[in-house]
Amino acid sequence: MAAPAPQTRTERQLGRLASSTLTARRAGQYIAIATLAVTVVSALVMWLLDPESEFSTFGTSLWWAVQTVTTVGYGDVVPTSDLGRVVGIVVMLLGIGFVTVVTASITAIFVENARQRFGSESDRAQVATLDRIDERLDRIEAILGDKS
Repeated sequence: MAAPAPQTRTERQLGRLASSTLTARRAGQYIAIATLAVTVVSALVMWLLDPESEFSTFGTSLWWAVQTVTTVGYGDVVPTSDLGRVVGIVVMLLGIGFVTVVTASITAIFVENARQRFGSESDRAQVATLDRIDERLDRIEAILGDKS
């Protein structure tokens, strides 16, 4: 039997990522990192694709990418080529997805915190009720035990 090929560092990291439990907070972090990467890459692409127009500097391209991904879209810098518009569409859709996932992640964190807080109070109330029932049963058994 042949020995398995050694894993690369990237393969090990991807394996750890896939095996770890995904929480709302971690999902939000992944989406934020992906959004940041796509924003910088799209700014670079626009700067390289259309340096003759409004995207003559990387700073201007980055400004366009940030305002597009955040769905602000001032309109002061806009792509004019078809390929630039395709890049813009990708950045807009990612921006909408980013806002949605971050909102959902924050909501999930609030819901989980409330569930834990109110769940523990509910558990204590149930334990107290069961203790009272147990005491009443002990008294009833004592009374019935005396009569038999």
